[in-house]
Amino acid sequence: MSQNNIQTENQQQKLEQGQSLSAQQVLTVRLTEMSVEALRQRVENECQENPWLEKAENDFDADDDLVFQHSDGEGENDYKREDDYSTEDDIPDYLIRATEGRNRPENIEWGETQTFYDKLKEQAGEYDLDERLRPIMDYLIGSLENSGLITKPLFQIVDELEIYQGITTTEEELESLLRVMWQFDPPGIGARSIQECLLIQIARKKDTPNRKLMEKIIGQYYDDFIKNRWDRIQQRLHLSDVHLSMVQRELLRLNPRPGTALGESSTQGEHHITPDFIVDTDTEGNVIMTLNEGDIPNLVVSAEALDKVKTYEAMGANLSRTAQEDLQFTRNYVYRGQMFINAIVQRRNSMVRTMQAIIKLQHDFFLEGDESSLIPMRLEDVAELSGVDISTVSRVCNNKYVQTVYGTVPMRWFFSSSANRDGDEVSVRKVKAVLKEIIQSEDTKEPFTDDRLTAMMQEKGYAIARRTVAKYREQLGYPAARLRKERT
Repeated sequence: MSQNNIQTENQQQKLEQGQSLSAQQVLTVRLTEMSVEALRQRVENECQENPWLEKAENDFDADDDLVFQHSDGEGENDYKREDDYSTEDDIPDYLIRATEGRNRPENIEWGETQTFYDKLKEQAGEYDLDERLRPIMDYLIGSLENSGLITKPLFQIVDELEIYQGITTTEEELESLLRVMWQFDPPGIGARSIQECLLIQIARKKDTPNRKLMEKIIGQYYDDFIKNRWDRIQQRLHLSDVHLSMVQRELLRLNPRPGTALGESSTQGEHHITPDFIVDTDTEGNVIMTLNEGDIPNLVVSAEALDKVKTYEAMGANLSRTAQEDLQFTRNYVYRGQMFINAIVQRRNSMVRTMQAIIKLQHDFFLEGDESSLIPMRLEDVAELSGVDISTVSRVCNNKYVQTVYGTVPMRWFFSSSANRDGDEVSVRKVKAVLKEIIQSEDTKEPFTDDRLTAMMQEKGYAIARRTVAKYREQLGYPAARLRKERT
């Protein structure tokens, strides 16, 4: 088979794979990726754009939180509401529920500080964008990672705007809006790669010989730059030691994650995290998990729209042209509303089942708070136990946080690779805890070398190599033995 035929076949396979996801599945994926704050904004936008999607009045008390109880027994692991919803099937399909009242942790502020996205939208308001471009700019801002970079390809955002917002645009138009975003502060926001981010920051500097040299290093010798090969850069650009040192200092001041600087500032000078789950324990040793969905209201498709569709359909072929157009318009938005509500329910289901599995696997930690009790856990382990696809587990755990009685941590914090102890798998955290204990017990006048630490770890049954010991020691923040030695 020729190379051209192979390329054509690969393109066809990619095209088929891309078409295999329905609009419902794509929407569910996007909502699952969102944090609770991003989801709240997405729901608000959808309610504004869909005339037949309504906020229903709550018919339950604020204490009816969505909770999950897990014990170390053999029983089923179901999530439920406190008003006796015992399984997912008992929960109405339209239900979107907020965690309120007594389960809010007191040490976290809820929605009282300006978010990363609010600050960027404020800056966007300073530019003369017409009514059609403004929602596109808002969607671009919402597509940014926490780092401030935008990692989705523009063609994907074009598709998302068409599917979710009903907005037709082009990659060229998105590119022009990104260039507007590149004028925002801090410099580098909206870049599509770290290299582009650094170049944007350099371009915002004063026009000096050093700026041109910095652009050349990042533009033409980026691989040498990221691999710290300054000797090669110096040789290729014929720089003196002094000149190299000056440029190097300026380059290292650039921020490859400008969004973090923006996200860490707020009206109170602090960055507040809204947890997606709140996990607590009771006196009987049960772990209780609450899914937090912020202040999102219940959503329903308008009864008026459903009645209108039924009336038109009953009339059959007797509809006028205007009535047919009205029917098609109403059908489209009813379908869109039902699809959105279903995606919210599927997101909740994936979120809860994933967190259930994590609680079951890391049960000892949630009871005791001992980090060393965390067992080795991979995405595959959670996917197998929860029955959720591994890619969905990854999306659920990305940029989500869990509030425990021991502190708030990212969901991905619970995952770790494994090491070996006497033939059994143990968590790397456990290995590090043992290593830390050994180092803390040493005589500071004669600290243990890495060779000695390796031997002591092996005596305790941890079969790890010297280079691994050195790596873990550095990750724990301990320098080499000669630097730990107490000076007399």
